[in-house]
Amino acid sequence: MGKPSAERKLSENEAMAMARTLRGGSRKLNLVASSIRGMSASKALAELSFSSRRIAGDVKKVLQAAIANAENNHQLDVDNLYVAEAYVGKSLTMRRFRARARGRAARIEKPFSRLTVVVREREETA
Repeated sequence: MGKPSAERKLSENEAMAMARTLRGGSRKLNLVASSIRGMSASKALAELSFSSRRIAGDVKKVLQAAIANAENNHQLDVDNLYVAEAYVGKSLTMRRFRARARGRAARIEKPFSRLTVVVREREETA
């Protein structure tokens, strides 16, 4: 009974982690995500630890989850991992209202974003 298992979307030397509701706009989050694309995993963690942006802490958690998935679920070597993909999309938007003059109201939008990080193991060059 039940559904058959789906095909793995990633190749054998990749692992992924995703955060579906990060509080913040996707344009701000993409600035942090683009700063770690292509870096080795350890270098990207150091970069995010010392970043002054608030969202960098959440990006660091997602990257650590991707590294843990690679190590525990796919038996990849942690020392050879690098950030292959880091992309951002929009998620839900909370809408709030603020009272304005003459009985009017202004809408305040509080956006959420989703972040996907894919780490890949470097091929050994001999």
